[in-house]
Amino acid sequence: MQFSAPLIRGTLVRRYKRFLSDVLLDTGETVTAHCANSGRMIGLCEPGTEVWLSRSANPARKLPYSWEMVGLAHGLVGINTMHPNALAEEAIRSGQIPELAGYASLRREVNYGRCSRIDLLLEGPDLPKCFVEVKNVHLRRGERAEFPDAKTERGTRHLAELRDMVMQGARAVMLYLVQRGDCRSFAIAADIDPAYAAAFKTATAAGVEVLCYDCRLTLDGIAIGRPLPAA
Repeated sequence: MQFSAPLIRGTLVRRYKRFLSDVLLDTGETVTAHCANSGRMIGLCEPGTEVWLSRSANPARKLPYSWEMVGLAHGLVGINTMHPNALAEEAIRSGQIPELAGYASLRREVNYGRCSRIDLLLEGPDLPKCFVEVKNVHLRRGERAEFPDAKTERGTRHLAELRDMVMQGARAVMLYLVQRGDCRSFAIAADIDPAYAAAFKTATAAGVEVLCYDCRLTLDGIAIGRPLPAA
């Protein structure tokens, strides 16, 4: 995934109301940027943090700036949760996720289960349908990437829906995309959301598969990197 225009550097002034952030640009102008992330963003939203923004060419957008990345001493971290589905689709179509290769078609945002939409539905001749739920990961503790960074009832519901698909004979996969490249493994943050951790354990015991990949981030774009083992 390539950015359509160069990113703009700034310094975070504050993040507020979950989806808003004030950023002091290097030009001296302070702008309000959309923060497409509902999590706590632990360690990534302190005032004074280096941030990188994109600017939309759509003149009708109320907030033309979007917060894309955080610049840390050991690398860039992507915080925009709107990107992982597109990143996953791109990687699957190009064969970068071998565990999800061999399917003839890929569809996004397909209704399924009781009241959900699956991020990616893979289908192919003589293969069971493969339901892929994609989650953005940006929390790092120690050398591990962890999910979630806040309680997520929606995420817990998704695990139950995927478990049900397995019970009906389909294949179901949780794909965690870590928008950073400085982690060695992946784990569930059970202390942050015990309910999600319990649902994860139940779902994986029923046959829901877990895949985790990190990402290569530059100021030009984001691409799927290497697989991370689940701790």
